[in-house]
This record gives sequence, C-alpha cells and structure tokens, in this order.
Amino acid sequence: MKYLVLLCDGMADRPVPELGGMTPMQKANKPNMDALAKCSEVGLVKTVADGLKPGSDVANLSVLGYDPALYYSGRSPLEAGSIGIDMKPTDVSLRCNLVTLSDEPEYDDKTIIDYCAGDISTADAKILVDALKKEFDNDEFTLYAGVSYRHCLIWANGTLDLGTLTPPHDITGKPIRGHLPDHPNARKLYEMMRRSYDVLKDHPLNKERVERGERPANSMWFWGEGVRKPLADFRKKYGVKASMISAVDLLKGIGKFSGMKVINVDGATGYLDTNFEGKAEAAIKEFKRGQDFVYIHVEAPDECGHRYEIENKVKSIELIDEKILGPVKAALDEMGDYKIMILPDHPTPLSLRTHTNDPVPYMIYHKAEAKKGVQNFCETQATETGKYEPTGHDLMGKFVGR
Repeated sequence: MKYLVLLCDGMADRPVPELGGMTPMQKANKPNMDALAKCSEVGLVKTVADGLKPGSDVANLSVLGYDPALYYSGRSPLEAGSIGIDMKPTDVSLRCNLVTLSDEPEYDDKTIIDYCAGDISTADAKILVDALKKEFDNDEFTLYAGVSYRHCLIWANGTLDLGTLTPPHDITGKPIRGHLPDHPNARKLYEMMRRSYDVLKDHPLNKERVERGERPANSMWFWGEGVRKPLADFRKKYGVKASMISAVDLLKGIGKFSGMKVINVDGATGYLDTNFEGKAEAAIKEFKRGQDFVYIHVEAPDECGHRYEIENKVKSIELIDEKILGPVKAALDEMGDYKIMILPDHPTPLSLRTHTNDPVPYMIYHKAEAKKGVQNFCETQATETGKYEPTGHDLMGKFVGR
C-alpha cells in the first residue's frame, strides 16, 4: 500500500465577491481533485483546536497525527532543526522575518508594507542576514540564515515569557504600533528590531533592490518563539516509511524531528513560482525507491491568501491539480493499491489575509474501495456530506489504518 498526502497550505477560504460568491476551491478548474472527490470520503476536519493559534505549525502537526497539546512549543524550533541548528534545552528560538516597513521617521510609527520583503530571494536574504549578524551576534543572541524571508534567532538562556509576539502576516498593511514586543522580557528583541532598520535601510543591496523596482528588506521581525520538543518517530507510530517534500523550513523541521526522510527540491520556493513538477517527480521517485508514505506540502495558496492575490490563489490550486496530483496519481496507478488524502492545513481567507481555525475540507481516496463522494471538492460540498472529524490529529490514524 502506498499513501500520498497532498497538503495544500491555506487552500480553504470564504466566498469571494470577485469570484461571483465562490471560494477559490469552487472556482478552480481542478479535474483531478474533483474526479477523485466523486469516489472518496469527503468531509470536514478540525485541524486547529479552539484556543490554539491557527498556524501552519499547529495545523500540520495535527494533520500528521501529532497532538499539538503534547508536541507543540512554538514554530521556530521546528524551523531551526531543519537548517541544522542544534538547540540546547536552555535555548529559545524565534522566527526572524525580513520585512518591508514604511519610511516614517519614528520606528513605532511605521507600517508593515510586506511581511516577506517581496518574497526576497535566499541569496539576497543571506547577504542582509550576514550584515545583521555582524551587528547583533554575541554570547546571548545568534542569527541564522534560512530560506527567502524566513530566518532564525537563537536566544541562549532565553525565556518564553515574552507577552504577545505578532506574526507579521497578520498585520500586513497595518501600523506596527500596538503590535511591537512590549513585555519587559522582550525589550532586547524590540531594540534589535528597531536597530535593524538603521542597519538595513541604507544597505547597498537594498538600494539596488529599490532601483530594480523590488521592495527593500529593511527590518527584522521576531515571532514564533519556542523551545525544542521531541516528536515521536513517524515510522514507529504508523508503521510506514515516510518522506517529506516541502519548500519551507517548518515542514522540513517537522519531517526531520519525526524521523521522516526530508527531500529538497531544486526551485521549490513556497510561492506560485515554485517547482511544481519537481515536487511531483520527487514524490514518484520516493515511492519507486520503496517509501510507503509521501507528504507533499505546497505553500503557494497560503502565500496568495496573505497577499490578497485572488486570481493567483485560484491558479495555485489549478497548478497543484495539474502538475502534482495528475502525474503522481498516474504513477501510483501503476504501483498497485494506494490511498490519497488531500486537504489544507487551515483556511487563509483572502478577505482576512491571515489564518483562521475553521474546519477544513478533506478527502480520502482509496483505489480499492470507491465511495460515494461529491462533484466539487470544496468547502460547501464537504460540509454538506455531514462527515466531521472534530479532532484533527486522529485523522492520520484513520488514513493509514492505525
């Protein structure tokens, strides 16, 4: 038996007036998903329990069968592990975004123009992080470069008692006053953020980016704090040899800590320009090499939701359907019996430009056991089936039969 999970990050949404009152899932031309949905179990699953923040960290842990109440301490430690940081038990890790802020004279008066600095390239980002390291690295704080706008700060002997650290994608287009670290324990973080603007605003690379019509990465932004917690081994938990395919450090970290084989795909960016074909090819290779289970995570719908890119969110779903699901299903058809589960981790409604913890649609297809499903794999028809899984981390056991 082969098992494929196709995780379409942030794909679920709410009706969009510009789409005639449809959601992107309803609007998208996705013949492969809809064909499977006609003979699959389709319903809703609550991936993020009430009271938990609806981040991709919590939601993907849940989808993979790990109860976030037991295994989650923060997003950043998972990302830190993926880039090879060996965290000590006394270390606190924080996500460090490179963001674009407006140019008001006072830092606190600025607005977040872009939480990802125009989806800055990894090469450009490393140059800027290296400049920040010269300014801020010491015995207490160490910066590490990651992928694109996503980086990491390790705080030796740090604390998690920091008040609220707001994810920058939650306040895109809004003034940062009222969302800055204001807890006494977070004062050093605030000062580093404020000083980072002075380091970056006139950096030669940012001047070049502006001249090229690109957004400058002119400030650090800290959030997602946590300490390292071990994950139960996925193979021991579910009895399958598993691989993780994703462009983002968070999912790579979850894969690494759970003992999965983490696959890097050239050209995988986490956005609409990602290497969809490369992810499909990597998944097929993993199955042919003897892996039982492959988890393909695609970030693009989520990024489009954060950016209010209506047409691109629809397009991202269509590209996943055409360039990933189609080829991988065709390959699985030649390998014997298999199961496919398709779902988002959480909704990222275009109208909100951030995540919610609403239940998401899921489908489970089993080649050898066709079921009566729905015509269109979308939020509305998934709701109409009446099937509801209230505990997200139980769904994986149902999928793999454990």
